[in-house]
Amino acid sequence: MLRKVFGYDAFRGPQQQIVEHVIAGGSALVLMPTGGGKSLCYQVPALCLPGLAVVISPLIALMQDQVEALRQAGVRAAALHSALNANDSAAVWRDLQADNLDLLYVSPERLAAGDLLDRLGQRKLALFAIDEAHCVSQWGHDFRPEYLQLAVLAQRFPSVPRLALTATADPRTRAEIVTRLALEQGRVFTASFDRPNIRYLVRSKDDAKAQLLSFLEAFRGEAGIVYARSRSRVDQYAAHLRAAGHDAVAYHAGLEAGPRAAALDRFRRDAGVVVVATIAFGMGIDKPDVRFVAHVDLPKSLEAYYQETGRAGRDGLAAVAWMVHGAGDVPQLRRFIDDSGAEPAQKRLEHGKLEALIGFTEAAGCRRQVLLAHLGETLALPCGNCDRCLEPQERVDVTVPAQKALSAVFRTGQRFGAAHVVDVLLGADTARLRSLGHQQLSVYGIGKELDQGQWRSLLRQLTAEGLLEPVPDGHGGLRWGSEEPVRTLLRGERRLELPLPPPRKERRRATARSADGASDPSSAGAGADAALLSALKDWRRQQAREQAVPPYVVFHDRTLVELAASQPGTLSALAGISGIGSAKLERYGEAVLAVLAGWRNADAAQPGP
Repeated sequence: MLRKVFGYDAFRGPQQQIVEHVIAGGSALVLMPTGGGKSLCYQVPALCLPGLAVVISPLIALMQDQVEALRQAGVRAAALHSALNANDSAAVWRDLQADNLDLLYVSPERLAAGDLLDRLGQRKLALFAIDEAHCVSQWGHDFRPEYLQLAVLAQRFPSVPRLALTATADPRTRAEIVTRLALEQGRVFTASFDRPNIRYLVRSKDDAKAQLLSFLEAFRGEAGIVYARSRSRVDQYAAHLRAAGHDAVAYHAGLEAGPRAAALDRFRRDAGVVVVATIAFGMGIDKPDVRFVAHVDLPKSLEAYYQETGRAGRDGLAAVAWMVHGAGDVPQLRRFIDDSGAEPAQKRLEHGKLEALIGFTEAAGCRRQVLLAHLGETLALPCGNCDRCLEPQERVDVTVPAQKALSAVFRTGQRFGAAHVVDVLLGADTARLRSLGHQQLSVYGIGKELDQGQWRSLLRQLTAEGLLEPVPDGHGGLRWGSEEPVRTLLRGERRLELPLPPPRKERRRATARSADGASDPSSAGAGADAALLSALKDWRRQQAREQAVPPYVVFHDRTLVELAASQPGTLSALAGISGIGSAKLERYGEAVLAVLAGWRNADAAQPGP
């Protein structure tokens, strides 16, 4: 079934174990990274088992993408959701009644509405698949109350296998998924959360707009996502990118439904569109050829960061997760938590998640090791594909600057934020500083050996080390952390070595020299003829336009790269290309061979050197 329908010769990771377990009637929780092939874990059993497979999915766009892709592969699939018109909805109901469907996609709200559950009770059911299952957890990063209704499946259909799938769940969230979905008797399958094709790059925020433009120079004409904290910042950044010649659209909840849907549709169907969005955008986006995800503001947690960056490189080709962060990000995120109205226990949990995120941004070693450790996985060796591995920072003795910073925090009353402490250390002449009389302090102006960016980095690292901590009022003030380690350092009984960024002038020269260490997008097609790959993409784009589907529904980039590299000349050879099953071979085979033959003939006609 894997070869015939989907065009793949072998399963990846634990896919085969999961498929066999479900076909044997077992239920399970599946933890697998984005791009790891979660959908095949229920799609293959759905086609092997008698009856209808019901897939619960949170977003209409995701349902539409998966249904279109399945239909291209010759699978009888449909979706029930609020965007269907009356005729299309009636057609789905007729197919359901006539047992003409292999897979039915529904939202959790639609599943519980009306008499759908009763109608399903009258059908032979193969399985239930619950996608984005972390949404059921109140302790997770993306809780959705409607997912709590899914507990009814175990009660009403106890003999039907249930498969809960997610790409993001820390141990506590996993335990809650198992309890709420009654999966105690099922198995837990965990694939590695590592996405080795993603390069993680984290930068100190200097001029975020200029830094973003420098980074994006390596990705002109490529699809990507830029995340910003607020609607206003999304609009500003989208306009900024358009002014610089990028094909950029904005997406956030403040847009009217029409423009918001149009932005999503353009991103899904057109090549090279950059979406600038709040976190309202992204869950369930099935676009495989996203070459970068950029954060111009800190996300709300490390789980959210992993989920958001996981939307890059779903096709397994090279992609980049790029983020800038600054001292002003953390106080604002703390205020969001403190002003949320949540219960104290939830606030403590969210503050803990934020501390883990800060630890990631300030990590002196491999980013991937820190990220995977947070998800409960150990990476034995540094990854070699993050900024800390690619640009190892020399640790320097910061004992004296750290002593100065701790003294400045203490002398100013342990209530001011990093910006004010740095102003005191640098001897700034500001109205606020003079009004407080801080120009009279003994620590005023004693820190001119470092520039502003270096001092801010040091204060963040001292916070990550536990020598400083935020003042509980949530206004961004700093105070001493654990007293004994602080006093040990101040007495000179401990030497502290940490990496510091280069001075501001050197940072700007480094930024101007390169596109921030980003992967060359052309490496995504290594081994393939660039002109042929372009011709195949043009053909795919025409097919997608005629059928009103996203290009990746016709063929993934990975399939086109393999076609351009191997250049098969017969249908039997074409059938051996990954991603070309029997239905696609019948539908597109002759046309693809014609594109390849036309390119070969044109190439042969070129005059020699």
